[in-house]
Amino acid sequence: MKEIELKLQVPARRRAALAAALAGRGAGVTTLRLQAAYLDTPDRALARAGVALRLRREGRVWVQTLKAAGSDAMQRLEHNVPRPGRGAVPPPVEPQLHAGTPAGERLQAALRGAADPTLACIYRTDIRRQRRRLRSTHGTLELAFDQGLILAGERRLPVCELEIELLGGAPQAVLDTARRWGARHGLWLDLRSKAERGDQLARGETLPPAVMAAPPTLDATMDLAQGRRAVLGCCADQVLGNAGVVAGGDYRDEHLHQLRVGLRRLRSALRLFDGAAAATEPLGQGAATLFRRLGAARDRAAVALPLQATLQQALAGAGLEWAAPDLPLPATTEAEPPACLREPASQGLLLDLLAALQPAPDEAAAADETSAALRAMLARRLNRWHKQVAAELPGFAALDDAARHRLRKRVKRLRYAVEFAAPLFEARRVKRYLKPLRALQDRLGVLNDVVVGLAGFRVAAAGDAAAAFAVGWLAARRERLLADCAPALKDVARARRFWK
Repeated sequence: MKEIELKLQVPARRRAALAAALAGRGAGVTTLRLQAAYLDTPDRALARAGVALRLRREGRVWVQTLKAAGSDAMQRLEHNVPRPGRGAVPPPVEPQLHAGTPAGERLQAALRGAADPTLACIYRTDIRRQRRRLRSTHGTLELAFDQGLILAGERRLPVCELEIELLGGAPQAVLDTARRWGARHGLWLDLRSKAERGDQLARGETLPPAVMAAPPTLDATMDLAQGRRAVLGCCADQVLGNAGVVAGGDYRDEHLHQLRVGLRRLRSALRLFDGAAAATEPLGQGAATLFRRLGAARDRAAVALPLQATLQQALAGAGLEWAAPDLPLPATTEAEPPACLREPASQGLLLDLLAALQPAPDEAAAADETSAALRAMLARRLNRWHKQVAAELPGFAALDDAARHRLRKRVKRLRYAVEFAAPLFEARRVKRYLKPLRALQDRLGVLNDVVVGLAGFRVAAAGDAAAAFAVGWLAARRERLLADCAPALKDVARARRFWK
């Protein structure tokens, strides 16, 4: 069985209003207490496999449930088995009850790979759920407002979220409802399950790791539409996984950085498949806008602080006693990242991204007769983007800072496109092509950070000895970095195109 749902976090100030809206007028809201024990092996084999096994008391009934990751961020595999039980005494857990199901196969694979397959309770949940059925244009839904705790030993993690689950119909019903209820009540998407949060709590970690870029699951059987969804899907995993954490307000700089990387990869993926039209379509425009709005916060964390630390060392090395000045970044009126991500426009972008992962109703009839079209299209686009980069390499030394920044963006876009297309081509040839491209991107990135710092300190240099020193030091560093780019430029120019 497939479960299609979304989870939205509820701010404390909106709990009462959400509960009242859920009740409505004669809406038939029911309230249930859910007490669950989640099981895993000593080495967390199930969590590492993306599998969750729980035994839950639902009112007076016991249910054993197995869940596993589905084909996209909205879907999960689920298998439920009612269990006999008397009152608060739970029945024994029996993993074999899920045999013969897709989720059961993943459970057995995880147990086979465990050093010790013994299952034990790792964490618990105690939830008060208010639920209501809702009919919409595209289907029937269940809204479930969950409030309670996840418990692991002495550790506690509060839960306050709205789940929107599809009971029948099209996934669009879930997306439309999330859009309406989210905008009305100030909710934000965070697709982490209670199992993921509980596993993190049991390990004593305050935050999940940032979600890094991962390759798409492209294969030679896919047509263009399927390939596009697969590539957008790997971008969605990175964007959504980090956006939910940042929106919650408790995050690290790496979460914000990887969110922006995911947005840039998404924009590159849209250009790869949709061409120039991607820049004017809602999904592409929304990704570009959010990327830009988060830029000031990224510059503070990833440019200003490292540069200031480096300058402090340089000032000390020069025998100067004053502290390095703060990097004068351009003033910004943008909201802080959590507030920015909670805005309806940002949440709408994330929902649009989820919608793009769903197959079109008429897709089967319009599918390409052969998957060769996907490989051929990718080769054409890679060839065009390679030529754009190669054309600027010989005159690199004569380019101004703006032109070098444009080249850096083109190199980055080409690299992402190569990584997206890689599963369809010979791995060794792709690796050889990517190596110098990544090296050049890294060098151009360091150069760009120095250029940003140089521009800021030039504004503040008049009458400030420390800022004037910073300008001279950064200008010299800029020239060294320009010279350091020469070997990487030659390597990229000589790189053999693997798609030929």
